[in-house]
Amino acid sequence: MKTTNELIQMKRDSEKITMVTAYDYPSAKQSEAAGLDTILVGDSLGMTVLGYDSTVQVTMDDMIHHAKAVRRGAPDTYTVVDMPFGSYHTSDDEGVGNVLSLYQSSGANAVKLEGIGCVEIIRRAVLAGVPVVAHLGLTPQSVGVTGFKMQAGSLKEAEKLVTDAKKVEEAGACMLVLEAIPADLAEKVTASLSIPTIGIGAGAGTDGQVLVYHDMLQYGSDRLPKFVKAYGDFNSAAAKGLMQYVKEVKSGIFPDAATTYKKRVFEK
Repeated sequence: MKTTNELIQMKRDSEKITMVTAYDYPSAKQSEAAGLDTILVGDSLGMTVLGYDSTVQVTMDDMIHHAKAVRRGAPDTYTVVDMPFGSYHTSDDEGVGNVLSLYQSSGANAVKLEGIGCVEIIRRAVLAGVPVVAHLGLTPQSVGVTGFKMQAGSLKEAEKLVTDAKKVEEAGACMLVLEAIPADLAEKVTASLSIPTIGIGAGAGTDGQVLVYHDMLQYGSDRLPKFVKAYGDFNSAAAKGLMQYVKEVKSGIFPDAATTYKKRVFEK
């Protein structure tokens, strides 16, 4: 398993960092076998695997449950877990307490917080011994205000994001996720920081990339964002297999002798 310091060293060595957002044992197991550097247990699980409309309904218990499953599937992969909506937005004291609780209960290697409003929580959590990943640009927990669209498109907004990125680094963040921002801005932020940047919809100039397992493999996802490249098509394979199963059960082809226990209990 890579350590936080080793991931930072990868930036210094100009070695790209690979991250996938996964939520359960089988996807984590596959990710580790494929050699991913890091796994993010994202609160996007609300929409992707729980069927919610947004991340807002996701709870601390949900994140702990899924993070534990991921750790069982990928015990040797650096794992980051999202703080869910509302768990660090009320007071710094409560927010830090929840960060410590999620870190301790989930078994993750780091905890991720969204937005610039949590700088003091990052600072205090790091002082308490928790590695923290920051997240700027499009922050899904705030889409009710910002919408799902590119962020920091003006010069003023871009300059603020550069400043915000330096603030989260100064607070002690060990990595920074940059989502849905112009590529040249992501490149500028990356060059200005000593910690790794992980991009999603932020171009090729970041220190690493993250995609959601279910998006990149087309597993349950109906529409892919502009910045997603599909590397598989589980939807088609699953639909084909399920339809064949229905056909064989209806026609009596399944189960056959090869899939049936052969020992007789009753004599004819």
